[in-house]
Amino acid sequence: MAPSTASATDLATDSATDSATADSAAAPELHLTDPRTGHTRGTLVPARAGQVATTVTRARAAAARWRALTPRERERRLDALADLIERHLTEYTVLEQAGTGKPEAEATAEIREVADLFRFYAGAARTGTAPAAGRYLPGHESWVRWEPVGVVAAVVPWNYPLLMAAWRGAPALAAGNAVVVKPAETTPDSATLLAAHAAEALGEDVLTALPGDRDTGRLLVAAEVDLIAFTGSATAGADIAARAGHRRVSLELGGNGPVLVLPDAPAHTWSALAAACTYNAGQSCAAPARVITLTSNYERTVEALAAALGEHEAGRDFGPLNNPDQAARHDRILAASGAGRSLPAPGRSDGLWRPARLLADLPDDDPAVVEEVFGPLLTVQHAPTVDAALALANAVPQALGASVWTADLSAALDLTARLDAGETWINCHLVQTAELPHGGRGASGQGTDLSVLALHEYQRPKTVTARL
Repeated sequence: MAPSTASATDLATDSATDSATADSAAAPELHLTDPRTGHTRGTLVPARAGQVATTVTRARAAAARWRALTPRERERRLDALADLIERHLTEYTVLEQAGTGKPEAEATAEIREVADLFRFYAGAARTGTAPAAGRYLPGHESWVRWEPVGVVAAVVPWNYPLLMAAWRGAPALAAGNAVVVKPAETTPDSATLLAAHAAEALGEDVLTALPGDRDTGRLLVAAEVDLIAFTGSATAGADIAARAGHRRVSLELGGNGPVLVLPDAPAHTWSALAAACTYNAGQSCAAPARVITLTSNYERTVEALAAALGEHEAGRDFGPLNNPDQAARHDRILAASGAGRSLPAPGRSDGLWRPARLLADLPDDDPAVVEEVFGPLLTVQHAPTVDAALALANAVPQALGASVWTADLSAALDLTARLDAGETWINCHLVQTAELPHGGRGASGQGTDLSVLALHEYQRPKTVTARL
């Protein structure tokens, strides 16, 4: 029986308390807050060394059982987990909303995507990705085995709590690993429910959740795990890479997405960019952030984008920022900006709510340009030529997502080839599916999420050569 909506937060607390009583005495109790209201919605005792060690040990034992299953059996069990997610769609929606403040339709759509991801990787578990066997040396037959790494620590962020757990967990499971998910301290709810359903569908300890704070995450990274998959800030990612030592890491460290808008951009450009910018209150690593156009097209771009953002109202069309630290960061960058024009859209601005905003007439080294704001905000810059606009697009260290908007397909394809980004779009933005890979470059990290390519994030090759 899955835990009820009301008991999911309690389950996170109880598991920490029951597994490590001595540890819990030293760990401060966390108050979980609903970002929509600012009211406390539950408490959590963060996992400490005893529980972390026990969880990883149990995952290690589960990994041996899980990898021994045939791909067909892993497929069947991952499909069963997807069934449970769909069956409990309402429970997951309520939990995601409580932790993130997302509108109901947005949260529901993301949970359906989570189920789809587990179904996609259920099938991928049975695909062959090794090089063909053959006689590469005289008198010898050789082939390659792709083997799971063992236990994967998946440290996931608060902006997409369940979806990021699936982005990391589904391919790792399909590849034959056990997974320990460390959710963000503000959003443990849906990951805890997912772990309960995983125990039912996959087997005990194959996918577990380890709720807690940053110290919990550090303890997990230091534990006997074989690979660390982290999605979050560049600072935290660098810290994890340093702590990982010889172990493998997969890092997605955010973006600061450039948007190249040419004068012949299609009519839907403005509404599509406004929708992508305000989706999840702009708290998406690949969200559009820096609109760059030609000088001749600058005023038109500012006017059209400001009008389009005005159609998206905070509190009606999108949710709040997730936590006080993120709100303070947003406000600090905005206050430090030297923008000549700051054009807010309508909407709530109390508590953690922030209306959409457009900044124009700002220097190229403005804080709102060089830092990832991670909120419902667009900056607009201009350049005299397309090449100069491209140079502005590639001028920041992050290189995750980017888009080009033009009616000229040849120009669009040329620019996407020259943009330094792991994922690019033409006349759309933030459009993703399980079949296509997503990953960053430079300060945005390294590694691959989504698609069958992600299976190799969580596997290692073994060459076998037999003398005939």
